[in-house]
Amino acid sequence: MPKLGTVTPILRIFDIAKAHEFYVGFLGFQVLWERRFDDNAPLYMAVGRDGCILHLSEHHGDGAPGIAMRIKVEDIAALHRELIGKAYRFARPGLEKTPWKTREVSVADPFGNRLHFYEDAAG
Repeated sequence: MPKLGTVTPILRIFDIAKAHEFYVGFLGFQVLWERRFDDNAPLYMAVGRDGCILHLSEHHGDGAPGIAMRIKVEDIAALHRELIGKAYRFARPGLEKTPWKTREVSVADPFGNRLHFYEDAAG
């Protein structure tokens, strides 16, 4: 039987500086690479943190703003402390217990995409 690999979401962005501020400055991802067909072409880039890799794209056909994704985290309380400690002016996420027995930190990027970081209630 074939084995499936990891999923790499493509998130639509509209402003490179805001994308860097949010994904690198606030969430702590690192830019893995950036690509353009030429100097006047839209940017396509990859950011990563630990085992989580996201693609960010200015290309018109890549993704639709407003998607939601769930990202599994080990030690969600530590992630919450890290994000709150950065005092990012556009997001002060809470740490919530859900009825489906997870703990979550949810944030929206500047482009309307929603990232739900979660840990099973048992840790």
